[in-house]
Amino acid sequence: MSALHSTRDPQAFGRVAVLFGGKSAEREVSLKSGAAVLQALQAAGVDAFGIDVGDDLLQRLDRERIDRAFIVLHGRGGEDGSMQGLLECAGIPYTGSGILASALAMDKLRTKQVWQSLGLPTPRHAALASVEDCHAAAVELGFPLMVKPAHEGSSIGMAKVDDVEALIAAWREASRFDSQVLVEQWIQGPEFTIAVLRGEVLPPIGLGTPHSFYDYDAKYLASDTQYRIPCGLDPVREQQLKDLSARACEAVGVRGWARVDVMQDANGDFWLLEVNTVPGMTDHSLVPMAARAAGLDFQQLVLSILDDSVGAEN
Repeated sequence: MSALHSTRDPQAFGRVAVLFGGKSAEREVSLKSGAAVLQALQAAGVDAFGIDVGDDLLQRLDRERIDRAFIVLHGRGGEDGSMQGLLECAGIPYTGSGILASALAMDKLRTKQVWQSLGLPTPRHAALASVEDCHAAAVELGFPLMVKPAHEGSSIGMAKVDDVEALIAAWREASRFDSQVLVEQWIQGPEFTIAVLRGEVLPPIGLGTPHSFYDYDAKYLASDTQYRIPCGLDPVREQQLKDLSARACEAVGVRGWARVDVMQDANGDFWLLEVNTVPGMTDHSLVPMAARAAGLDFQQLVLSILDDSVGAEN
């Protein structure tokens, strides 16, 4: 049995609360992820129950006897360090990264600044807060460009643009989701996503879509999205990609599990886009695919994530 597998008796985890739903723009995805995780834990014999996180969460945490929390909240309120801080104050061990890494990874702009400071490759970018910023970014970065809210996931509010007018419109649309909007240089080439579990990098997945980029529909709804495992790189390039992903996670302080999104340009160079510290766990999700390629089924995957609960005695 590999180090990725949990060797703990499922009943030894105690009473586990699966936290999902919430109020972020990714609520619907989180509901699906949470239902899948909860079903897998219960099937494995874990004493697990679900909490659709709402205004009564503090009362639920106080009322329920909870030994551990499995966080499947995507986006703000669950992936940004706030839930992690609340659980730490309550003395409840939880899955995934700690407060600082969660907050940092949720902020795409700050994450890129950390990577840049360490010499890790990430596309040139700028922050947008006004029409003037849009014009300045167009001059500095050129086109095409990718616009995205700095604190959202699941490609929500993202758009590829080819001129200033489209850039301004995309900035205004992204501002509906986040007061901080990021624009970055468009990297033309294949996209890869790399899952990290318990300190090990899982087999990378190559992504293909007829959409202009890997958007919300391609991630969760489309039937024509392509997932390549093996990813299509030669062994040397694939190892470079895995090493870069490990360094990207280490720079942010990731623990437990995460997923890194990377682009490759025409010269074969890799560019880091972002880190997701609570990746999706739906039937379209990528971490379960990578885990299967590494020899873990979905149930083994969730047990492995749970086994690494922060603050738990191992």
